[in-house]
Amino acid sequence: MKEVMGLRFIPNGTIFYYEKGNQSYQLNEKLIVQHGENEEIAKVVIYSKKCHEQDAAYASDNIIRKAEDADLIKEEKNKIEAAQALRIAKERARENKLEMKIIKAQYSFDRQKLTFLFSAAGRVDFRVLVRELASIFRTRIELRQIGARDEAKILGGIGPCGRPLCCSTFLGDFMPVSIKMAKDQGLSLNSAKISGICGRLMCCLNFENEAYEELKRSLPDYGEKIDTPEGQGKVIGLNILSQIVTVRFFKDNKTADYTWEELKGELV
Repeated sequence: MKEVMGLRFIPNGTIFYYEKGNQSYQLNEKLIVQHGENEEIAKVVIYSKKCHEQDAAYASDNIIRKAEDADLIKEEKNKIEAAQALRIAKERARENKLEMKIIKAQYSFDRQKLTFLFSAAGRVDFRVLVRELASIFRTRIELRQIGARDEAKILGGIGPCGRPLCCSTFLGDFMPVSIKMAKDQGLSLNSAKISGICGRLMCCLNFENEAYEELKRSLPDYGEKIDTPEGQGKVIGLNILSQIVTVRFFKDNKTADYTWEELKGELV
């Protein structure tokens, strides 16, 4: 096993794992890191995590130093100028009649690259825009298309539950979410009720899915024949959390609810 730490280069962004090496770092401390071709400033968001030797992680050699006061001043300057660059890029995109929504701009710490994140319904030919931006900012320009979930993660907002979005507060990476999870949890399959502001299935469907699967394994299946104190019937409903089984009797077509404790061992 090796010890790694999690770094973020942008708020709410993807967590990248780096080997800790022999240095000591603190949670929320900022570091200057060689990330790809550029120097970046990153924040420690996971102080320590054990992982297998074969698991991917960047080498500790990529960590250049702890950020100093001058580095933090430079970071703030980069943020201010990136916000100005974002306004200019949006104007140029409108002038070029490009069907795209530019969401965020970010300078690499060394200012060798200026990245624009955008969303769009389809492919966008932004070659002219890239040339215009490169001539204005005199640095390498990267335009990166992101999906609806990443857009919500970056912009933030309030979910249907009334709380700040999970993706923009504590979720490191997106986990797969399926409609089967909603079915297993007995939720309405109305897309408006199980979708987040990104228009995709809510990430929180995944949070309790394992617990629902475990509880459901002990219950009979829909349509299964079962004996009850009032006679034989068929399972027509399940409340997984409360372990309640709804049965329709063969003799008179009436229904009744039972706890699973009352019916255990009665399967036909």
